[in-house]
Amino acid sequence: MEKNGLTYRDYAAFARQTPQEIARDCEVQVFRATGPGGQGVNTTDSAVRMRHVPTGITVVSRESRSQLQNRERCVEKIIELCRRRARPPRPRKKTHVPASQRRRRLESKRARGKVKQLRRRVEGE
Repeated sequence: MEKNGLTYRDYAAFARQTPQEIARDCEVQVFRATGPGGQGVNTTDSAVRMRHVPTGITVVSRESRSQLQNRERCVEKIIELCRRRARPPRPRKKTHVPASQRRRRLESKRARGKVKQLRRRVEGE
């Protein structure tokens, strides 16, 4: 169970949606991208941040100079993340600690206790 209450089945349902359906459920912010690119980067709001409201997934794309291409890339990233989270968890395999290991562990604990006991102050001094 994810922290937002969604299971892998919920993410699988979102992964099956079309990009248009995903985009409809998103809050979009556009901003100026930082980094190399000079004047072209400094003057246009081409970077896109998308938050898929139902899942809480937030992605950013600033790869392209085109805002439209960055929007499409954000939707692709959201779908990819939903696909990754849609994998069912692996079933837990119970492990069995062999008796010899248990015995060895208890013996080492006893030995450690004896060492600590020898460090104590001797009575009568």
